[in-house]
Amino acid sequence: MQTSSFAPSDYNTLPDHPGVYRYFNEAGELIYVGKAKSLKKRVSSYFNKNTGVNLKTRRMVKEIRKIEITLVNSEFDALLLENNLIKKSHPKYNILLRDDKTYPYLLITKENFPRIFQTRKLIPKRGTYFGPFASVKAMNNVLDLIRELFTIRTCKLDLSPYKINEGKYKVCLEYHIGNCQGPCVGKQSESDYLKDLEQAKHILKGNLGVAKTIFRQEMQSYAENLEFEKAQRMKEKLDLLEKYQAKSLVANPNISNHDVCSIVMDEKNAYVNYMRVKNGAMIVSKNVELKKKLDEDQEELLITALIRLQDQFNSDAEEVLVNIEINNPIEGLNLVQPKIGDKKKLVELSTKNALFYKKEKALLQGLNQDKKDRVIKQLQQDLSLPEIPDHIECFDNSNIQGTSPVASMVCFLNGKPTVKEYRHYHIKTVEGPNDFASMKEIVTRRYKRLVEEEKPLPKLVVIDGGKGQLSSAVEALQELGIYGKMPIIGIAKRLEEIYFPGDSYPIHIDKKSESLRLLQRIRDEAHRFAITFHRKVRSKNAFGTQLTAIPGIGENTANKLLSHFKSVKKINEASEEEIATIIGASKAKGLIEWKEKNKGA
Repeated sequence: MQTSSFAPSDYNTLPDHPGVYRYFNEAGELIYVGKAKSLKKRVSSYFNKNTGVNLKTRRMVKEIRKIEITLVNSEFDALLLENNLIKKSHPKYNILLRDDKTYPYLLITKENFPRIFQTRKLIPKRGTYFGPFASVKAMNNVLDLIRELFTIRTCKLDLSPYKINEGKYKVCLEYHIGNCQGPCVGKQSESDYLKDLEQAKHILKGNLGVAKTIFRQEMQSYAENLEFEKAQRMKEKLDLLEKYQAKSLVANPNISNHDVCSIVMDEKNAYVNYMRVKNGAMIVSKNVELKKKLDEDQEELLITALIRLQDQFNSDAEEVLVNIEINNPIEGLNLVQPKIGDKKKLVELSTKNALFYKKEKALLQGLNQDKKDRVIKQLQQDLSLPEIPDHIECFDNSNIQGTSPVASMVCFLNGKPTVKEYRHYHIKTVEGPNDFASMKEIVTRRYKRLVEEEKPLPKLVVIDGGKGQLSSAVEALQELGIYGKMPIIGIAKRLEEIYFPGDSYPIHIDKKSESLRLLQRIRDEAHRFAITFHRKVRSKNAFGTQLTAIPGIGENTANKLLSHFKSVKKINEASEEEIATIIGASKAKGLIEWKEKNKGA
């Protein structure tokens, strides 16, 4: 594959060839990855179209400063490469598939007398992995079936021939109850053990027919040799396998190896159901939500979800059944919309799952919003506020014995934290540990700026502290001439008392009240934000103090060193030549001499 870079103005020089294109912004960040049958036509369409392009796409095009392309052999190869790049980098304008779960696998270990157990960690050198399984219950059902059919060991013993021959082990309870044949004491050969394991692999792959054929042949062989007890055991295993298959059967067993993918949409999101079907049995069923980023149509959304899910669940399906008409087929991706028969019934089942998932998401979202609305309305009643407090801002100070004083402001809109509105403050006008004066400074700075920029004031201001901090904040609002334009309260930590300006006595909200829990959450978030910032500042100041104690190293030189090496420890480990490239030979020599002189001091 060949990768090349272009300026946005050179889009007309791109080749008329399949490939993947990547857009980068001014900071060098990857913002979008796309695939194309013809790179020239697809990329040109972003820059030539003036009508029919949505606002988000126009915004993305304005950000593009560099284009990189990679040529591939086919559109299907481009699709796979695009998926890998999106999965690795998560560009902000690409479709977001909302699924942050890790799924379990079944692992057959690479050792003498291999074991089978579940894991969520993929370490290829440990053995062969089967899955992932979208449902832990489904995985446990398969594992239970294998342990009922075969005598696979569950112990963690090292069953190397040397240790078995030395007689280092004794049989355990699993042997006595018939779940293990005692390979640890030489009662089962590894070749015999591996025959069972090979059949277990077929079941894990969904090929139940192979195991059924073997059980049937062994049953007939035992019966012909008049070994009726062994024949009966094979019949019981065969019945168990057929019962398991009947429970997981959703379609005609002749539908051998297919994926099913259906999509339903609303204005902002798409909801996709994905199923894997082998020999008529459903072995995977997964619902995902996709958040639309640009102006993607349902065909593009479905293909994006399908490729990612096939990659995730290691699909080798011969054909994919879908619920929409495919207008732009991709060579190498066999998508079929069945019109009649068993395949159509599978698509209908998948679509029903996608519709139910969409309804479930909408209901959950409605319930969450209803709860938030209910809580902020309850807060309005509890505090007797004139308006619903759908915009709340909370302030907190942080310092240790007056060192590195900082403060924070957090913002909640409609009961939810809005991180982009959070603010950090260095205390500039106050010396020593004076929380009251610090509070006055940051409240003044915050609302002076909002007034100057003519931005809306919050519906409620919360001060983390008691009467003293609240009085200081009130003074700030009075001096700005906006006191009374927005409610302000203080919340004291010890008894969760709520103070209003001018009132000597606090009010108490029921400890079990949702409105008090919201206030506590806002206060705790402001405290966390302030503490995190304070630690960072204190750490940086400590580094700076160590360096500026060295003769010839001032604040600017210390900042250059810390910016390059990141820590004093790494500066100590650096050679004189490395340091000289940053601050010059003379200062580097002085720093090294000082280090040698003070070594062990």
